[in-house]
Amino acid sequence: MYFINKELFEVNIIDILSEKTSESELQKERDDAYRKKVIDAFFEYGKLKSIPSQRKKEKIVLEEIGKAFKKGKKYTEKEVNLIIADFHDDFCTIRRDMVAEEILERKDGVYYY
Repeated sequence: MYFINKELFEVNIIDILSEKTSESELQKERDDAYRKKVIDAFFEYGKLKSIPSQRKKEKIVLEEIGKAFKKGKKYTEKEVNLIIADFHDDFCTIRRDMVAEEILERKDGVYYY
């Protein structure tokens, strides 16, 4: 014989989603540690040593470079190139990848962070 546990169905989905678990905190710590490891491996004295070939690592690197931009400010392509050139000489590839990863947005020749 089977029966339905009504209490289980009365739980609000928002309560379930907002519940903090030690596992989610542990995962966040792991993610932060991995991010730091990638940044330490690819940056030296604030300069990017090389562009990572792994997409996950490249996104972390691009997000780190993105911190040099101000939210909501409009940038010309030349301004974007100058900011990126402070990190790496291949600013064209990095700029294109930042747009592809939606870290920078480009519209009518103007860039936004």
